[in-house]
Amino acid sequence: MPELQETVGPVATFVHECGSFRSLHFSLCEVQSRMNLQEPCALALEYSRTMMGFLLFKPEPKHIAMVGLGGGSLAKFCHRYLPATRIEVVEINPHVLALRDEFQIPPDDERLTVLLGDGAAFVREADSGCDVLMVDGFDYDGQPFALSSQAFYDDCADHLQPAGILVVNLVSRHPQHSLFVDRIQRSFADEVLIVETSSLGNSIVFAFKEPHMRLHRSVALRAPTHLDREAGRQLSASFADVLTALKSKQQ
Repeated sequence: MPELQETVGPVATFVHECGSFRSLHFSLCEVQSRMNLQEPCALALEYSRTMMGFLLFKPEPKHIAMVGLGGGSLAKFCHRYLPATRIEVVEINPHVLALRDEFQIPPDDERLTVLLGDGAAFVREADSGCDVLMVDGFDYDGQPFALSSQAFYDDCADHLQPAGILVVNLVSRHPQHSLFVDRIQRSFADEVLIVETSSLGNSIVFAFKEPHMRLHRSVALRAPTHLDREAGRQLSASFADVLTALKSKQQ
């Protein structure tokens, strides 16, 4: 099957509001991000909560880099609940950035920086590495070619600190899903954990630059004790899903 190429030019976005929820869309059929107007820093979508499962392995990251802003759910959550962490977000679509206030993304400060730029180029060219790299970038056609090539995943591995973790949101039904997973496995020497979510058909891939899988096979992982109680409540089910997937991999 020929590899799908990315859409040329930024994709127009629109916002839909229903009840207490505000959603970001590229099309009527796909929800890119969702915000609870009563709890704007909460993670309303299951896949985003699952992506935060990296906290089981790296509970106090100093630097998180994100490719893809969307409605800013992950950036807002990390900014609110990880007060010692520096967060850097790169978004290629100016239409998405233009909705920053609509989704109550806080202004840049000493801990949060949101940039308009090419995420693939950022990962390839950034001077300093990060502890956690979160890739949640989509266009109208879904998974962009530039964020799913072998070269990109190799660059992700190079960009991470020695004990860093890559977290990638993939669409399970994407025709190239198996190929993308295979590429991540090659870039990270098969130190990869995949957690399937149920609500929107996402696969969350955790890739470890060092052999954390082997390191933690004899260790009982638990939710970070320093995590705010509300954050822990939001993430408890997703933490359980990650631990179940890890246990299954170890068998």
